[in-house]
Amino acid sequence: MKKSSFLKLFIVFVALLALGVGCQKIANLLSFQVNDSTSFTIPASATVAGAVLSLPGSTVKSTAQSTYQNNNTSAQYVQNVTLDQLTLTTTNPSTQNFDFLQSISIYISSDASGSDKVLLASLSPVPKSQTSITLNPAGNQLDKYLKASSYTLTTQAQIAQPLRQDTDIRADSRFTAHANIP
Repeated sequence: MKKSSFLKLFIVFVALLALGVGCQKIANLLSFQVNDSTSFTIPASATVAGAVLSLPGSTVKSTAQSTYQNNNTSAQYVQNVTLDQLTLTTTNPSTQNFDFLQSISIYISSDASGSDKVLLASLSPVPKSQTSITLNPAGNQLDKYLKASSYTLTTQAQIAQPLRQDTDIRADSRFTAHANIP
């Protein structure tokens, strides 16, 4: 009798374990990452120590649509999009670091007018002697922006010290998207 009860309990345990692993695999299939990249320039002439600098919007052609297709879904089924990571890297001049920044905030909007912009990520204070920095995601829901084929990023920065020359910066973002089952 004890062997029979143990066997039944073991079978139930194995079935529950298999069901749990299966559900996790399904959940993973419905969550995926969208990686986008864009570049912008901070003009040396616009930097004065202590000033707040607002840069015009940079339109990003998102890879979201192709990522959705690769994951057998479409934008209409996507929900709960959030930013996981936003990294800025100085690309030109090669010796430039982020010492010229005291703080930085990047906003996302659906178009260049910026009428619907929300904070995407920010960092304050900006660490010294770094050529690459990772901003803190704001935690906003970004479904609206990642359902479109493009979005606009605008930058606001407080300058710590003037730049001697124009500085090119690459912004690499990673979003997590979830999709409903069609």
